[in-house]
Amino acid sequence: MKNSWYENDDFWETVAPLLFGEKRWAATAVEVDQILALLRVTAHASILDMCCGPGRHSLELARRHFCVTGVDRTVQYLETAREKAEREGLCVEFVQEDMRHFCRPETFDGALLVFTSFGYFEDPNENHQVLVNMYTSLKKGGRLVIELMGKEVVARIFRERDWGEQDGVIHLEERKINKDWSKIENRWIIIHDQIKKEFKFSHWIYSASELSALLKECGFLSVEVYGDLGGTPYDCTARRLVVVAQK
Repeated sequence: MKNSWYENDDFWETVAPLLFGEKRWAATAVEVDQILALLRVTAHASILDMCCGPGRHSLELARRHFCVTGVDRTVQYLETAREKAEREGLCVEFVQEDMRHFCRPETFDGALLVFTSFGYFEDPNENHQVLVNMYTSLKKGGRLVIELMGKEVVARIFRERDWGEQDGVIHLEERKINKDWSKIENRWIIIHDQIKKEFKFSHWIYSASELSALLKECGFLSVEVYGDLGGTPYDCTARRLVVVAQK
């Protein structure tokens, strides 16, 4: 059976320079400031960084003496994260696991699922299971921060085609919204060192009300909605969809 796009290590390794360039790493400290303000955790709290990638947020949280568990399925990303942690003498637990399966009941004071890391699975029940796992893994009163591109934002800024160049990598993007506005289909062409690779992938897109309702279905008691990690309103100027759910 052919693996789904999110199980393709070549995809994640190829797009790494685009997803985790110097500017992205440089923005990490400010993002963590904002995430901590939304999580409202106390010093030395335990925090779950789901889909942690190469550890941008996990490492910064560890620098601030939080007890961090970073989870991702991509081995290369985790190897990068572990190497960085070792060089800095940081204590971080990095776990190689599928987010549909990772669950540690009543373990974490806070959790984050950011950088459009939700809605990958074709079966909506599997996306639901991810949120159930996050809910179960939180202690009572714990908070979850989800950050992604909301449906309302996509509708406002949508472009069928885009291209750009970053750190010597040329990327061309083609997008299509399906008929009922539940998913976005993407085609990326990456050219680096005269090597061309093409990837196709799709994921669910959620409105603020849809994601809020889904979180409440999974057991969360309260949900707050913002337009970015800084806590601005989710209105016609919103850049992202940020949802904070409390157990």
